[in-house]
Amino acid sequence: MRARLALAVANEQVELREVKLSDKPAAMLEASPKGTVPVLVLPDDVVIDESLSIMDHALGAHDPEDWLQRDDPDLVARCDGPFKHALDRYKYHTRYDTDPLEHRADGLAFLHELERRLEDSANLCGEMRGKADAAIFPFVRQFAATDRDWFDAQPIPRVHAWLARHVGSELFKTVMVRHAPWSAEDEAAFFP
Repeated sequence: MRARLALAVANEQVELREVKLSDKPAAMLEASPKGTVPVLVLPDDVVIDESLSIMDHALGAHDPEDWLQRDDPDLVARCDGPFKHALDRYKYHTRYDTDPLEHRADGLAFLHELERRLEDSANLCGEMRGKADAAIFPFVRQFAATDRDWFDAQPIPRVHAWLARHVGSELFKTVMVRHAPWSAEDEAAFFP
């Protein structure tokens, strides 16, 4: 989602191919053998297959809302590292054979950090949304959705309001439009 958010705000035209990870298209694996999403293939065949790198590429080309000025690489790294680790083991505890409540508590500690950040401004790096917000809120959204009643009961009102604003934004609604997964038939027709 965060790559899509940056591409949309930068008004970068892309051909979106929704991928079903259990049925990865050959063209995707050829472009990026690691087999994860997102993957952006540029017109000169350069491949960018990390979401933060896609954000930097898009915003580096066109940043009409000055998102790059409202970034905090250390905060984003804590989201992508310890928070994402906790999120995965909370949300997919049966896959990881872990105690979900222990990892939920670890994730909540990060949300308390965000709550403190939001004491002084509407967003993580100021009044206007920026790259840090777009890089972090999709993961907070996943965390919240794992047990919505529990999340809503937590004493983090600024995080609740911040998340609601981002999830309710027109930008997010635009990138959340569901597309049919790219199929082998689509690939054959596109690459005869």
